[in-house]
Amino acid sequence: MAGVSRPLRVLLVDDDALVRAGLSMMLDGIHGITVVGEAADGDEVLAATDAHAPDVVLMDLRMPRVDGITATRRLRSRRHPPEVIVLTTFDTDENILHALRAGASGFLIKDTPPPLIVEAVRRVAAGDPMLSPRVTRRLMDRAAVQAGAYQRARAALATLSPRENDVVLAVAQGRSNAEIAAELFMSVATVKAHVSHILTKLALDNRTQIALLAHDAGLA
Repeated sequence: MAGVSRPLRVLLVDDDALVRAGLSMMLDGIHGITVVGEAADGDEVLAATDAHAPDVVLMDLRMPRVDGITATRRLRSRRHPPEVIVLTTFDTDENILHALRAGASGFLIKDTPPPLIVEAVRRVAAGDPMLSPRVTRRLMDRAAVQAGAYQRARAALATLSPRENDVVLAVAQGRSNAEIAAELFMSVATVKAHVSHILTKLALDNRTQIALLAHDAGLA
């Protein structure tokens, strides 16, 4: 991205003019960084990028017309795009994952201390991703929960017979009793009996819970 001979060029994207003003004052006072432009909505990002050629875009998530995730995806799909750091107050797991999948290299919360925002701009421009400590903690917690759910689901399914596991997979795939019967070469009554046994063995209440268990186990 940016060479050492010139300042890092930053574009600010936020629908709140006060937020943009605060970021601009903060970043323009830092040696080696200059704010080259601003955009008030996600639908202005591509034009602003063409006009100002930023190295890094600080991107809000919630904007009236085009959200930051969509704007990030559009921007990162272009040739030689700038790096994107999401800067938001909405640090839900879904927002974090969607932003990273859209191509963001950083995810910061708006209460992040200014020195960390500056560090993020420099690191991301150099090709190193950066997440705020709170976001990192959330992702670690999510991974731990998912790993635990996977192990529990696998252990539960291990108590079933091979034929019952076949039925579990078919249920998870949305098959009806008649479709399962045809696919597994058994009667509808036998399928119903298998489903009943599975619910009892696994202490589940309905077919939806069977499907969720299969999903947690990585089977669907």
